[in-house]
Amino acid sequence: MTAPLDSSYCASTPPLPRRGIRPSWSDRPYYQTMPGRECYHCHQWVQENEEHNCWTTTEENLTADLSEDLMDAWERLRETASSFGEQRIYASHNSIMFSRSACYFFVRPKKKVLEVWFFLGRTLKSPLIRKTQKASKLKVAHMVHITHRDYVEPPLTDWLKEAFDSSERLSAKKSSKTTR
Repeated sequence: MTAPLDSSYCASTPPLPRRGIRPSWSDRPYYQTMPGRECYHCHQWVQENEEHNCWTTTEENLTADLSEDLMDAWERLRETASSFGEQRIYASHNSIMFSRSACYFFVRPKKKVLEVWFFLGRTLKSPLIRKTQKASKLKVAHMVHITHRDYVEPPLTDWLKEAFDSSERLSAKKSSKTTR
């Protein structure tokens, strides 16, 4: 049975938010009576005593729909990066991150390309670089599109190695100034 839409019903419901601002689940009348909580990450309503894990992104999930050429390119890229040394490789949202103490490059698998972003302490000028942007005071982010495994060779591998080698220096916190 649905509630009648009379003035008493409308007066008890909270006003709708401005366009573009999403109300939380707890502001919605239906959920005010239900036990549970809203996940701060995915904003899904989770029932009381219900298991919830919205961090199910994995490398396999992100690369599952890649074409054969892109999968070959991804495997070669991952193998090349893994050979640089000790690091952490993990999936986060729509990207696969490669990091030491901080991320030095990441890959966003798309339908037709692998979008590779890497961080250096300088700006590169090359036809391979699609876009650059300042990531911090010291870091410059560079974007490259990879469509085939043959793109995973110098100079790209040299730039990734440089990003790996310089990531500790670029991410280090400055020591506090001494007082006189």
